[in-house]
Parts: sequence; C-alpha cells; structure tokens
Amino acid sequence: QVQLVESGGGLVQAGGSLRLSCLASRSIYSIGTMAWYRQAPGLQRELVASITRGGFTNYADSVKGRFTISRDNAKNTVSLFMNMLKPEDTAVYYCTAEPGATTPRRVWGQGTQVTVAS
Repeated sequence: QVQLVESGGGLVQAGGSLRLSCLASRSIYSIGTMAWYRQAPGLQRELVASITRGGFTNYADSVKGRFTISRDNAKNTVSLFMNMLKPEDTAVYYCTAEPGATTPRRVWGQGTQVTVAS
C-alpha cells in the first residue's frame, strides 16, 4: 500500500499563502488521481481539490480561484498552493491517493494542520 507524507502546514495570517506538499512512497502516475481533503473542527472531511494522472483538476467552490493543485509524477509529489487564505480555511489537510486500478481504496496521509489567523 502506498504511504503518503504531508508537509508545509502551519500558522498564517488571513490573506497569506501556504504550500502543502505530499510525498508518495511509490509512483503516483500508476496510482492515478490524487487529491487533498480537509477537516475543520466539528465538521466532516471535505474534498478540496483533485488532479488526475493527466493533470485535469477539480476544486471545491469555496477554494476556486485561490487554491491550485499540481503534481510532479517524476518526483511522486502532489502540491496544494493556497493563496488568499481565510480563517475558514483552518483545518487539518490530508493528501489522498484515490481509488483506482492499483489502489483499491482511498489511502490517507497523516494530515497537516493549517491555521489561518484573522
């Protein structure tokens, strides 16, 4: 099973930026779609953004125009650039390998905390 390790979380002021990174233990090209989810206190996990093997992206309405997901298949990394951050973006962010031919079920990273101060 692939292992995912996130990094890049932290504390930032509203309006600021952060870049999250996710390093996979094996080829993300073989996995296919990768994604970022988040979970705020008291709320359910929600999809933030996803990116297919070929680079097609999808975003939650709440982050469109502010967040950008990208992937480097050669380095087995997936990134989430977060711009114009808002206090409501505060959450634990998780990288995932989505179900596909080589991943029978969604695989989660351990998560990284993002806190946006107002």
